[in-house]
Amino acid sequence: MNRARILFIVLPVFGIVLGWIIRWLYARFQLSASEQKAERVKQDAIKEAEAQKKEILLEAKDQLIRERNQQERENRDRRSEIQRYESRVNKKEELLDKRSMEFDKKEKEYEERVNSMKKREQLIAQQEETYRQELERLSGLSVQEAKKLIIKNLENDARHDAQVLLNKIEQDAQLSAEKKAQEILVSTIQRIATETTSDITVATVSLPSDEMKGRIIGREGRNIRTLETLTGVDIIIDDTPEAVVISCFDPVRKEIAKQALERLVTDGRIHPARIEEIVQKVTREIQQKIYEEGEKVLFELGIHNMNQEGVRALGRLYFRTSYGQNVLTHSKEVAEIASLLAAEVGANKELAKRAALLHDIGKGAENDSDQNHAEVGAEMARKMGENASVINAIAAHHNDVEATTLEAVIVQIADAISAARPGARRETVDNYVKRLENLEETAEKFTGVEKAYAIQAGRELRILVNNEKIPDGEVKELAQKIAKQIESDLRYPGRIKLTMIRETRIVEYAR
Repeated sequence: MNRARILFIVLPVFGIVLGWIIRWLYARFQLSASEQKAERVKQDAIKEAEAQKKEILLEAKDQLIRERNQQERENRDRRSEIQRYESRVNKKEELLDKRSMEFDKKEKEYEERVNSMKKREQLIAQQEETYRQELERLSGLSVQEAKKLIIKNLENDARHDAQVLLNKIEQDAQLSAEKKAQEILVSTIQRIATETTSDITVATVSLPSDEMKGRIIGREGRNIRTLETLTGVDIIIDDTPEAVVISCFDPVRKEIAKQALERLVTDGRIHPARIEEIVQKVTREIQQKIYEEGEKVLFELGIHNMNQEGVRALGRLYFRTSYGQNVLTHSKEVAEIASLLAAEVGANKELAKRAALLHDIGKGAENDSDQNHAEVGAEMARKMGENASVINAIAAHHNDVEATTLEAVIVQIADAISAARPGARRETVDNYVKRLENLEETAEKFTGVEKAYAIQAGRELRILVNNEKIPDGEVKELAQKIAKQIESDLRYPGRIKLTMIRETRIVEYAR
């Protein structure tokens, strides 16, 4: 029992002690392994450090060698530059030495010349004194007396020259005064003519608000460009409140554009298709109105047997003005005056009235011609089968041809009474309009040009090109040809801008 109890007590104690011994041995083993591992790590670190050290030393050595080579190259370049600089300095020094020697040589020559001049001056002074004494002896005058005589002669000559100059100045003043007066008159006439031209070539369209200007212009200017292209006018949109200005030398085109724009503003639907529809409609209405106005004036004057072309030509005068006076109203007034004058002097009343009504019919001609409106009107009357006396009265009403009948003289007198303006001013606006018409006619002669519109008082020519006849690549060449033709045929101030418009339009219907 005692042994068993002792074993029961001793065995656990022995187990505990044995466990402690095993754990201690294990700890010692781990410590030894750790020390060995640490030693290996230390050795590896030392080897790596040695390798890095060698690498750094090699890199430093290479860098040092490169820097030394770079420094040597820079030193060689600097030495070369210094040598070149020294060479230039030496050349400049040699040049300066050479110039210094030349300067010294010229200085010596100058001193020799100065000395020579002084000697000559002394000799001339001696000779002058000798000549003066001899002159006094021969003339019997002293120096002071001679001076007074010379001054007196110079004074007389100066007075004579001054009188001649004064007369010349007076003559020049008279000539310049006359020329200046002419310039003032011409300038005044030009200013008045410009104002009159402006009055007959522009029209104003009132707008309900300034917001409407943006709608008229449209996106990227499509609306205003379409309206200008279809009507051949120039639409000016500026800071004027609630107003748009239409500019065109052709009163019919101006009236079409004005009415079309007014209807578009009232309607409110402003887009390219609608603009084209309205312009076509207004154009038909204007043509109808032209015929109605011609018939109306014939009915009021009691004139019959006029063919349709003559009626339309008279009706077109309704849209034309001459210095603020409507041409159709003026023609009607001239006819009434001529009728009264013919009745007083015993001439043919009906013939005078008919010739007076038709005297400005050439202004309503649609065809382009280089002739003035009197010649064009006489040709139109001849084609309409008018009496020879009527034709002569039309052609002679501005004294372009001789008046052969009493009725022709009466037409001249009635025209002057109705116009109530100096005859010298009569052709100013006609020439201006004729120049613009010639500009359009020149462009329309070219193949492929459908229509040409002169805008901006003739400073721009807008040309519509047929896309089927002229491809894109030839448009620029066509523009150059038209520009050269205008330069050779016409005379105009400044320059003219040509704007070529070519578009492809396809219309198809879905049924």
